[in-house]
Amino acid sequence: MVNGYAAASLQEALELRKAHPEAVPYAGGTDLMVENRPGVTYLFLNKVPELKAIAEDDQYIRIGAGVTFTEALADDRVPQLMKEAVSRIAAPAIRNAGTFGGNLGNGSAKADSVLIEFAADAKLRLVSLGGERVVDVDKFYLGRKKLDLAPDELIAEVLLPKTGLEQYYYQKVGGREALAISRVSFAGVFAEKDGKITNIAAAFGAVSDTVLRFKDLEAMLLGKTIEEAKALKADYLAAYGERMQLTRGRVSAEYRKTVCLNLLGAFLEAQGI
Repeated sequence: MVNGYAAASLQEALELRKAHPEAVPYAGGTDLMVENRPGVTYLFLNKVPELKAIAEDDQYIRIGAGVTFTEALADDRVPQLMKEAVSRIAAPAIRNAGTFGGNLGNGSAKADSVLIEFAADAKLRLVSLGGERVVDVDKFYLGRKKLDLAPDELIAEVLLPKTGLEQYYYQKVGGREALAISRVSFAGVFAEKDGKITNIAAAFGAVSDTVLRFKDLEAMLLGKTIEEAKALKADYLAAYGERMQLTRGRVSAEYRKTVCLNLLGAFLEAQGI
């Protein structure tokens, strides 16, 4: 028998969260269904309408934490980069139930939507009875299964920039064509204006305790022309090779590092570098 509470509104959900901080929040439960956690109390959020909307403002596409991947795929406002990533999550039944908040709350570096959020410089809106705060997604992840989420807080929204994600490179490397958990995943975002590189983001998933992104290394190419970036390419890749300390998973750390550097090189080549 499952012990838990069900909320019908965000206010009720926050009140329950405050009163029962031990309760595990969930909406789709696609990860929880495969875990054996006897005695755990749950907080069911799938009926909270405030968490199930997709909206936009001047800066962001705002994806509610309870939005499913299938719902995001059907919405024209969701960036194509995010759609490409979530379209490869498991099978349709999982995409129909799995949510953006759950992918974040699971605290896994293999989460497909989280990789895109890192590459996009996404922000998260966290809410509690005491108010709300907005945090950068890379600050939210503190390590494997460790999140900057207070016991009385819930993830409310993912804030994706409305512009700047048009030019991208995405690859997911798994052990099979379908239903694959990532062995290595990569998302790159690129922008150029007046002949100069204005943005270059490279995020690596499933290779460490959290998604990896090295903004100080990206800065090596910011403000450079394509020709200047070409001249720096070898040093750029070498710097990544030195920095990346990867974990072993289903495959060796050495294999993962080689794949990461190959994907980074392919991303640069796709931008003409």
